[in-house]
Amino acid sequence: DNSLALHFSDNGPGIPEDLVKRVFDPFFTTKESEGTGLGLAITKRIIQAHKGEIELESFPGGTLFKIKIPRIQTQKDPA
Repeated sequence: DNSLALHFSDNGPGIPEDLVKRVFDPFFTTKESEGTGLGLAITKRIIQAHKGEIELESFPGGTLFKIKIPRIQTQKDPA
């Protein structure tokens, strides 16, 4: 596999199961007075534009985001 994997986690309360499938939806937020609900939607689109993928696992005590993007193949300068 010639890809780069990045994992980000926190130790918060986790995301309720009924909300996990919506966190990447544009304008979805659980915050009443701050945020636009665009951060994860934009993040997902950027990753997909680079032929990558993002997924999350949430559980009591934290959430884990997994990002996988392909590595760029470059030719080395023979000089």
